[in-house]
Amino acid sequence: MTHVKQFDHVGITVDDLDAATTFFVALGLEVEGRGFLEGEFIDTVTGIPDSRSEIVMLRPPGGGTGLELARFVRPDHVPGSPTAMANELGIRNVGFEVDDLQAAVDRVAADGYGLVGAIGQYENSWRMAHVRGPEGIVVALAERIG
Repeated sequence: MTHVKQFDHVGITVDDLDAATTFFVALGLEVEGRGFLEGEFIDTVTGIPDSRSEIVMLRPPGGGTGLELARFVRPDHVPGSPTAMANELGIRNVGFEVDDLQAAVDRVAADGYGLVGAIGQYENSWRMAHVRGPEGIVVALAERIG
């Protein structure tokens, strides 16, 4: 018997919640909600006493797996490596299928975010690129072709 019913969301802690939100909205995600969490529930779940965080939940148009961005008001966040590469332990990337890979890469480049490597093609089925977004978040963008 399986316990998982569906994949609900991925959570990423950031320092600049507005910049991260703007980046993902520019890729096409929609803000589902924004608010603050504090109190017994969040202290219990995170194991961080007296915590307060601001959360933005984003989802693709029409629903689907969400992306939760969180900024801790207290305690202060602990910085990660903004230049982490794929072989470093931890979440490697957050991936999205896009309609037009080049247009998506150009869109984020206009805001100053660049490719980690280059655009690659897997046989005649996918084109993919990794983009380093705000705070070093690596985003995999993939376009189905063929």
